[in-house]
Amino acid sequence: MTISSPADTVVRNCVVRTMDASQPEADSLAIADGKIVYVGPSSGLNSYVGPATRTVDLGGKTVLPGLMDVHNHHAIAGQHEAELQFPAESSVSEICTAVTAWIRQHPEDKWVLGSKVGSQLLGELQQGDALRQLDAASGDVKVLLTTDCHHNKWANSAALAAGGIDASTPNPDDGEIVRDASGQPTGLLYEGGARSIIRALEKDTDPSAALEAAKKASAAGIRTMHAMGITGFLDAACGASTLRGLKALDDAGALKIHACSSMLINDRIFGNDQLGTALFALQDDVRGTHHRPDFAKIFLDGVPMSYTGAFLEPYTQPTGGDGHCCVRGHTTMPYEELEGWLLRCAERGINVKIHCTGDAAVRFVLDAVERVRAAGHRDAIFHVAHGQFVHPADIGRFAPLGVVADISPPLWFPGAITDAMAAVRSPEEMRRFHPNAELLAAGATLAAGSDWPVMPDPNPWTGIASLVTRKDPSGERTDALNEDQSIDLEQAVRAYSINVARALGLDKVTGSLERGKSADFVVLDRDPFSVPIGKVAGTQTEQTWFAGERVYARE
Repeated sequence: MTISSPADTVVRNCVVRTMDASQPEADSLAIADGKIVYVGPSSGLNSYVGPATRTVDLGGKTVLPGLMDVHNHHAIAGQHEAELQFPAESSVSEICTAVTAWIRQHPEDKWVLGSKVGSQLLGELQQGDALRQLDAASGDVKVLLTTDCHHNKWANSAALAAGGIDASTPNPDDGEIVRDASGQPTGLLYEGGARSIIRALEKDTDPSAALEAAKKASAAGIRTMHAMGITGFLDAACGASTLRGLKALDDAGALKIHACSSMLINDRIFGNDQLGTALFALQDDVRGTHHRPDFAKIFLDGVPMSYTGAFLEPYTQPTGGDGHCCVRGHTTMPYEELEGWLLRCAERGINVKIHCTGDAAVRFVLDAVERVRAAGHRDAIFHVAHGQFVHPADIGRFAPLGVVADISPPLWFPGAITDAMAAVRSPEEMRRFHPNAELLAAGATLAAGSDWPVMPDPNPWTGIASLVTRKDPSGERTDALNEDQSIDLEQAVRAYSINVARALGLDKVTGSLERGKSADFVVLDRDPFSVPIGKVAGTQTEQTWFAGERVYARE
């Protein structure tokens, strides 16, 4: 047979699930210059084989498009690898023991940074006794710990002092310094309440090492994603250091993933100074071959557990009472400011991801996007993150407005965070929690993400399996959360592949296995479509390929 255009690599003897509706399955691929030049039956493969073509025989393994994550914080997660880690189920006593052990192992550290303080501890941390335990465990070393939702912090007295926080310190506009009955800070800091401590931490950090630290953190996060079969992601909240770190990796040819970035417009929790238009000014300088700083990020509200999510109906009064029974939460900016930002971003060709945990915040966004679309901006991409509480009247507005439902993190099954939400929201609202099936039925684009490191890792398969079952994929709990909102397996896989590509404006580039697209694919240890649903969460990545290059192989 005549060889017109030999491929660099051919992949054969596999089950290819393409996520391309026009050709759902195949058994071979041909790759040239990092792109797919053939996908189909093996009978058509020989014409792509030349003397220098490499043949990869997968022995019947299953191949899917490279998986994608619409919402994570990869650099923060990479940075956490060098910090204290403890399970979110840990008690105050267990956390304090871990802090003491860390200090003994790292006597040179001025600060102990760590996570994850479980949301179930928030009530206990509002009392002074927890702070006294942490102080006894840490002495003069400054301690700053992050909660499981990553919106709140718990600090010891040394860190509070470094941030200039005492009984007389007023609450910032965008956060709260939680105090005990006597008015003394407890160390629990909601949202922007920790900003002054983060500033103090930055002063203790060598600025000359910032770029290398950013590169190292991003590289660590990307290694983890490759091991999970992920070939594209959107970092949902980037400051200048992360943008520059990704660009530096790209310039060095080391960014072997589709990396999209969201430039922060406002910042309640990460402590960045350079925001909004100041970050936009860096956009062209940090753009690279594989780094696309095409998004902005707005935090429009907080999280329900700290009563900072913006809802249409008041919070319920938890057992014991703490004065939050008539609070609805609030948005971080008035409607006019939100609309103004969305318009300005659309005019500059910048897409926007908006953090909304409460249904009032979601409605704010939909109303604002409606105005932006009416102004003629049809191409701008807008994400509602995290899609957990959506009023029934707003379900049908996503599709006609072209608003992506960013469903992240995987909280659509019972767990500690959903229990904490159920303690402050009504049973009726919890019965509508994560209305994934309704959003899909109404035509919305459902794009899934991990919100890692809110989740322990970015593994898509725990999310995929639980989208179908609405049950804890670990099996630790057997109850289900709103099974009527289950979706089928193909819909779930699409939510972690082609739908994310579409949400990032990359659906012509990646997200499915089609001729002309980047050769991004994952080789699995099982065919998730041929095993019982109870086996899907355990799916392992054997190989990950990006742009025709194998970037991960399981040992």
